[in-house]
Amino acid sequence: MRAALDAAAAAGRAGEVPVGAVVTRGDAMVAVGANAPRALSDPTAHAEIVAIRAAAAALGRDRLEDCDLWVTLEPCAMCAGAIAHARIRRLYYGAEDEKGGAVAHGPRFFTQPTCHHRPEVYAGIGEGEAAALLRGFFAARR
Repeated sequence: MRAALDAAAAAGRAGEVPVGAVVTRGDAMVAVGANAPRALSDPTAHAEIVAIRAAAAALGRDRLEDCDLWVTLEPCAMCAGAIAHARIRRLYYGAEDEKGGAVAHGPRFFTQPTCHHRPEVYAGIGEGEAAALLRGFFAARR
């Protein structure tokens, strides 16, 4: 989670919402992603999507069933869908997102009968630091 938090902090310094993600395979870090919708002019460039795309490219395959995803914020519905399609084994996330989250909030994506793959989910890892990054980022913009 440390690398994801560092990526989130870097995204915040670049003017993006501070969210970071890391894909791991065993003890190895496969890919790191940070929010980049503004930098890439791409509304789908959430940290999770950036990290999953990079991991798939690095491993040369679309299914990441032996990989885990660490992300600083509860994934939204789009990212939860990408996690399911990539067949991510485990999802670890930090801060909950009551408004935009889709794992423990909103649609609770992985509990839906139409969800074809459900990762193991572990919440609250690095939650305090992840939430502080987000609070600081939005407080500075108000």
